[in-house]
Amino acid sequence: QVQLVESGGGLVQAGGSLRLSCAASGRTFSSYAMGWFRQAPGKERELIAAVSRGGVRTYYADSVKGRFTISRDNAKNTMYLQMNSLKPEDTAVYYCAAPQFASSAYITLRFPRDYAYWGQGTQVTVSS
Repeated sequence: QVQLVESGGGLVQAGGSLRLSCAASGRTFSSYAMGWFRQAPGKERELIAAVSRGGVRTYYADSVKGRFTISRDNAKNTMYLQMNSLKPEDTAVYYCAAPQFASSAYITLRFPRDYAYWGQGTQVTVSS
């Protein structure tokens, strides 16, 4: 069974940084693209970043481009999200997610329905 466990969330002041981690288990991590989503209160869950199987190719939502960096360490079965220059509007629960099929290319994985496995989420709160 695939398991995803996020960590690294917390409370930070605007302009600060946080690094989220997503530890994966249950299958060959390096064979699957991965993504980070977030969901703010009253809003839909949105994709903010995705990474290819090898970690070379990435996708970012416009709202985080230039501030967030997605990466992965396949030797450690872990994906990361480095978040810099945080803003109050970044406040949300952040989720890591994985698709069901290894053949799914990262660039096609844009919506929650494209992912089969989810972590429990980690809260990020940015104070002004």
